[in-house]
Amino acid sequence: MTILVTGATGNAGGAVVRALAAKGVPAKALVRKAVELPDGVEAVIGDLNQPDTFADALPGVSGIFLLSGYERMEELLANAVQAGVRRAVLLSSSSVVGTDTRNAIAQYHGDAEAAVRASGVEWTFLRPHAFMSNTLRWLDQLAVGDVVRLQFPEVPISTIHPDDIADVAVAALTEDGHAGAAYRLSGPVALRPAEQLAIVGEAIGRRLEAYEMSPEETHEALFASMPAQYAEAIEAFYRDGIIDETTVTDVVEKVTGHAPRTLQQWARENAALFS
Repeated sequence: MTILVTGATGNAGGAVVRALAAKGVPAKALVRKAVELPDGVEAVIGDLNQPDTFADALPGVSGIFLLSGYERMEELLANAVQAGVRRAVLLSSSSVVGTDTRNAIAQYHGDAEAAVRASGVEWTFLRPHAFMSNTLRWLDQLAVGDVVRLQFPEVPISTIHPDDIADVAVAALTEDGHAGAAYRLSGPVALRPAEQLAIVGEAIGRRLEAYEMSPEETHEALFASMPAQYAEAIEAFYRDGIIDETTVTDVVEKVTGHAPRTLQQWARENAALFS
């Protein structure tokens, strides 16, 4: 058994690489340039948008961890099937089960799910809530002071630790019984942004002040920081409530046998990143 991890330097992909290494499962990590990897993990230099750049790494691979939103997904999957890959775990999104899936984010995740379904591999979809690591978006503000501007301050989210996503992914890639499952993944409790900020502040030893942004301020900030179609989608998610990332699910514990990790744990583990 060998697992290929795409997006191996990202928050989720990196966690999958570490989880596989910890379990002693042979793994290959798709990276664009040489990076330090855990013992037992082989680097594969390639580009996820160009499946031909790593097609020769697929023979001998039994399962693949995939990300949504990349070009030529059908070609990548065809290469994988031809090489004998049997399983695929796709990191998708809670947006694909929202009340309105016509937005840009839901569409690219939905397109990726459709491509994986059609490929013929045994598939498992992971549809997580927002990552705990998204709190790193506050770094620039924390570098200049203790006041943090918070978008959608009234919306509680049961954010998830990337290591819990990884543990579910590894189970689906290495164990039977997960084919055809679409897992909604959450953390253990829903917290408003100000509550999340207080937890980060405690972990880094700073008394942080929440500035709760108005809908107008949030709208302006979103559209200034990303393409309009993605800003529109995020507003619809959290302003209009077309997705539910507040509800806590029990999937992590059912699949992995352990309770989901807390934001307190994530913040303590990553406190150095905020200094």
